[in-house]
Amino acid sequence: MARDTKKRREDLREKLLDIAESDIRANGLSSLRARALADQAGCAVGAIYNVFDDMTGLILAVNGRTFRRMGAFVSGTMKDNPEATPTETLITIAKAYLSFAIENPNLWRALFEVEMSTDGDVPTWYLDELGRLFSIIAAPISELNPEASAAEVDLMTRTLFSSVHGIVLLGLEKRISGVPRERMEDMIEYLLTSVTH
Repeated sequence: MARDTKKRREDLREKLLDIAESDIRANGLSSLRARALADQAGCAVGAIYNVFDDMTGLILAVNGRTFRRMGAFVSGTMKDNPEATPTETLITIAKAYLSFAIENPNLWRALFEVEMSTDGDVPTWYLDELGRLFSIIAAPISELNPEASAAEVDLMTRTLFSSVHGIVLLGLEKRISGVPRERMEDMIEYLLTSVTH
């Protein structure tokens, strides 16, 4: 009996995640509503909160999937050139990040639209997913800076990520301060080449 209940909860959790991910992919995070989600899943609204603490918990779970997918995508692009220098690897990572954002705009934006900061309670598993993504960036940074401590590598990783993310975000949103879309790859390469040489 307990096993059946656990299985039903797990099945509902996956169904809700699939529907929420599909909705976010198609319409963006702001379109996600508990009532519509429950209707699509064929459950009561209250059932959502038996599986997730709140809607933020559901969104974080979708974002966890996106982090994993992005990490796999970025890692996959690096396999094309195993002899790449650390700078070339960083450029490949950054261009893959741009490609992922272009191909998955709403899921990518959802990663940054959730209200989260270092001052709040962030689930450990969520920080672990972010850490795995950052570790891909940290590896070539460590090669370029063999004397740097782990804390310094982490800071450099976050700095480079923030710089590339800014180029991607402002460019894709066509902000007046952004880099034109057709020049984003060139400017990402320029930035990373300049910083790492």
